[in-house]
Amino acid sequence: MSVLFENRQLVVPGELLAEGDFKAAEGTYRENGKIFASLIGLAALKGKTIYVTALAGSYLPYIDDVVIGKVYNISLTSWHVDICSPYTGILHISNVVRRPFNATKSDLREIFDIGDILVAKIIAFDRLQDPALTVKGRDLGKLRGGTIIEIPPPKIPRLIGRKGSMINMIKEQTNAKIVVGQNGRIWIVGKEPGDEIEVIRAIRKIEREAHTTGLTDRVRELFVE
Repeated sequence: MSVLFENRQLVVPGELLAEGDFKAAEGTYRENGKIFASLIGLAALKGKTIYVTALAGSYLPYIDDVVIGKVYNISLTSWHVDICSPYTGILHISNVVRRPFNATKSDLREIFDIGDILVAKIIAFDRLQDPALTVKGRDLGKLRGGTIIEIPPPKIPRLIGRKGSMINMIKEQTNAKIVVGQNGRIWIVGKEPGDEIEVIRAIRKIEREAHTTGLTDRVRELFVE
């Protein structure tokens, strides 16, 4: 068995990715015991599964993903959250508060209202029903202040970098707080005037050049300039 690509390497349709006992997942296909890319994107290996993430497209939810969503509707016991996906995020009251909640006596708007921006985690999703969200957990919940920008969700792995190398470098260079949602939304809060602008400039460069090599060095040079 052999893997013929590096993690997050840019590949093109028809490119040979691996030979042997591997599983072909999204963005790949198997032929004669070999796995090939079926689209332009970033190749990755998880366990024995190979997949390619497209450089364009909407967000497909996965369990344990952290997303940044916007409340757009409220029912009796849950919030409907836009997560930049064909699917609507459903945040049930049980995944928000630990105390008993009487829906007939209390209004969910007292907790989150329409237009609120939330950091949430996906805890259930099977494509037959909308993804279930939770805000119970560290660094989850309502966001206040700062700036929200969006990039294509498939480019988020490039923004994060290998073991967080890219996003951590940007944080160190700008002293900004940055929360990256797997759904393509990014929240930025700068400590000084201009910090948020510097972060956005770096992110937009990554967005434009996600398919190229040597990108980390070029982004670092932005801050040197």
